[in-house]
Amino acid sequence: MEKKSSIIAIGLTVHNAPVELREKLAVPEAEWPRAIEELCSYPHIEEAAVLSTCNRMEIYVVGLSFHRGVREVEEWMSRASGVPLEELRPHLFLLRDRDATGHLLRVSGGLDSLVMGEGQILAQVKQVHKVGQNSPGFGRHLNGLFKQAVTAGKRVRAETSISSGAVSVSSAAAELAQLKLPTHDFNDAKVCIIGAGKMSKLLVKHMHSKGCTRMTVLNRSLPRAEALAEEFPEVTFDIHLMHDLMKCVEESDLVFAASGSEEILVHKEDLEGMAAPSHKVGGVRRFVDISVPRNIAPTLNELEGAIVYNVDDLKEVVAANKEERARAAAEAEILLADEQLAFEAWRDSLETVPTIKALRGKAESIRANELDKTLNKLGDGLTNKQKKVIEELSKGIVNKLLHGPMTALRCDGADPSAVSETLANMDALERMFGLSDEEGLAPAQQQKVAAASSKAER
Repeated sequence: MEKKSSIIAIGLTVHNAPVELREKLAVPEAEWPRAIEELCSYPHIEEAAVLSTCNRMEIYVVGLSFHRGVREVEEWMSRASGVPLEELRPHLFLLRDRDATGHLLRVSGGLDSLVMGEGQILAQVKQVHKVGQNSPGFGRHLNGLFKQAVTAGKRVRAETSISSGAVSVSSAAAELAQLKLPTHDFNDAKVCIIGAGKMSKLLVKHMHSKGCTRMTVLNRSLPRAEALAEEFPEVTFDIHLMHDLMKCVEESDLVFAASGSEEILVHKEDLEGMAAPSHKVGGVRRFVDISVPRNIAPTLNELEGAIVYNVDDLKEVVAANKEERARAAAEAEILLADEQLAFEAWRDSLETVPTIKALRGKAESIRANELDKTLNKLGDGLTNKQKKVIEELSKGIVNKLLHGPMTALRCDGADPSAVSETLANMDALERMFGLSDEEGLAPAQQQKVAAASSKAER
């Protein structure tokens, strides 16, 4: 029997790792395919997927060996981020098989988010699945898992009230900013937003809902910023390109950073000597950085007239919201349990495929050998037509004998109880026909591990 590979989830989340560490491991979407290729080049990793957002960086792999697979993922994470493994390990979570698949379903359903029930994570899980379709390293198991996760996320939001009144990271940032302003009124502050992407769009939406009608937006290109402005005709926008960044910062009291830049855009020295903000905001320039990697240097906090908040500071805003959605979360857990059962039944059904192939192959090998012996004994007196009749006879006998065993091994995974019966049949047939190999690995897996061993010896 083919040894069942392990599905492994390993990574960092906002719950167990600070933003200072998460940003070092963050992988931009454009680099997901490269990361998948690098991970799958390791000898014990068959498939890989990357889920990297502002709140988490998670790696999902299918490993031929659990312990070796984990070691290889950790090695890749340390090498890719430059963070020594001893510094990384205390913050990592590690999950296997049922725990790993259950975790991804909860993530997609919004149950593991900083803001419970938020919708952006479902879109991000969908994107992982979409990107994976064009990557050879995103194989059958992870394709099935992420497809199930997307279905689960949609069901949770459609069949429970978990997203009712739920906030996104962007709306939590707007709420935090309002909370920290001395007058709690955005009209008393000059607001600037760095970036014009999805998070900035949500920021504008929630800022406007809280009464903010004037905003400065900076972006690398004008078309995207102009498109953002067109979506909110009630808001007056002052649009600038990034070369005006310091000028706009100096003219602002409240600066949101929500760009896709992987570098610090505002440093401590940029603010030294800069004019103080309005007395209406207490003479303090506030920065709310919801980018990961961060765009605002945390050292700005060392200045008397500046305060920087990052995504980890949103926890105080969203704490109250969790209690309100706890009941809906309990309902969601029941739905997710159903979705996990469906995925596991489907995955279990895949186990019979190697056995079906092995049984068919063994029967065909025996049939071909016995046919050759028979034809040799009969000599050269047979016509081609007679030989063909004898061959068809041998194939017919084998097919009829295999019909029962093959039927007992076929299962689509839709019925979990049927899957259990099928797996029992598989074990019995493997014992009866001696189909297991010594290592419990399929030939392709054996080749990959053998190649790795040979490489290590060299």
